[in-house]
Amino acid sequence: MGKLTKNQKKALELYDSTKAYTMEEAAKIVKEITFAKFDSSVDIDVKLGVDPRKADQMVRGVVTLPNGVGKEVRVLVLCTPEKEEEAKAAGADYVGLDDYIKKIEGGWVDVDVIITMPTVMAKVGRLGRVLGPRSLMPNPKSGTVTMDVGKAVTEVKAGKIDFKVDKTGIIHASIGKVSFEPKMLEQNALEMLNTIAKLKPASAKGTYFRSISLSSTMSKGISIDKSSIAGS
Repeated sequence: MGKLTKNQKKALELYDSTKAYTMEEAAKIVKEITFAKFDSSVDIDVKLGVDPRKADQMVRGVVTLPNGVGKEVRVLVLCTPEKEEEAKAAGADYVGLDDYIKKIEGGWVDVDVIITMPTVMAKVGRLGRVLGPRSLMPNPKSGTVTMDVGKAVTEVKAGKIDFKVDKTGIIHASIGKVSFEPKMLEQNALEMLNTIAKLKPASAKGTYFRSISLSSTMSKGISIDKSSIAGS
């Protein structure tokens, strides 16, 4: 290992990387060991005892974080003209259809969430190669393909996020910002874990929560003591 920076040394004095902490402790530590000049995201990584290659062990879902994610979520609604007013009134940043489909085909993806309607999904489906790799493809399971576009926009703006296990069995999600109070980070993390716990596939064998860690964009991961989490 190379020479440690002053901040890395300071971080090592504040916590023990070989120890597992409660979520309450970790929420405080992640704030103390992040020395970035910007308001870093705080992320949770949950390694699950599932085989994501098996369809019946694919864990994906949605959760509304009680304290939001701490950033302005830019929402595009691809809808027919009669739904445009509803989408705008709910706070959508961009509303339209053919013009935005053309923009996306041209490489424009300056949004965080795309919401659409079942009736125009055939048009939106063509954007798969652009939106798929960026996890922006609307999906009925995550509530982003719906006739109730106004409600979907409101929920996303209030802190609703969708997540899914990656091919290595890990769920990685942003649950707030370093500027959040520790209690807010703890509440968001526990809501996320409760939601994942409810989604445990019947066919998953052995330990479901293999490991849980909390980190910021600029910090190392802090291991969470699984026995301190109800239901794990």
